[in-house]
Amino acid sequence: MNYIILLLSVLVGSLLVFIIKPGNKIVRLLLAFSGAYLLSVTILHLVPEVYTVHTDAKRVGIFILVGIILQSVLESFSKGAEHGHIHIHSDGKEFPTLLFVSLCVHAFSEGLPVHNADGNLLWAIVVHKIPIAIVLTTFLINTKYSKKTIFGFLFFFGLMSPFGVFVGDKIPFFTAYATEITALIIGVFLHISTIILFESSENHKFNLQKFIAILLGVILTIVTL
Repeated sequence: MNYIILLLSVLVGSLLVFIIKPGNKIVRLLLAFSGAYLLSVTILHLVPEVYTVHTDAKRVGIFILVGIILQSVLESFSKGAEHGHIHIHSDGKEFPTLLFVSLCVHAFSEGLPVHNADGNLLWAIVVHKIPIAIVLTTFLINTKYSKKTIFGFLFFFGLMSPFGVFVGDKIPFFTAYATEITALIIGVFLHISTIILFESSENHKFNLQKFIAILLGVILTIVTL
């Protein structure tokens, strides 16, 4: 069921683009909500979980820091796609391979700890992937790539997180180091969620709609705790 839900999250985001074509304002609010929800799940669920399971707090902290650094490196290739902003312009002549490889690596990695965490992590990834799928689909549509290329990448991207769940559950190495991997992904999530919240601000002005979206993301996490 986890596989299907994760795959559907990308499908939903893509279909929203083809059906209603959400504007930048809607996408920014979705990003703010998803960033707040992802950050809240990370702090309220994942962090207490890894520190409860693993007795070596310093080791856990190191893996969290490595996750933050790892995501920073990935974003140097993905140009910010993981947090809903693709800062490149393609003329369709050259496929942005590094961007898509980086994005797929990120999607794969975030699926690794799903089997060993509670259901809140799964839904945090789903909420995170929908606006990203919207941005990614919009980017691909605005290029000169063929429909076959567009749908091929979206399908491949959609498979990455389910594949990560499968590997995290079935491969002995990943099951043996499940706590360390979860700590690594915590670092990734902390980096992404905070960037989303900071980037959704415009000139550091108070935005009531954005504030409500963030508040809803936090409240939803608390009430499902």
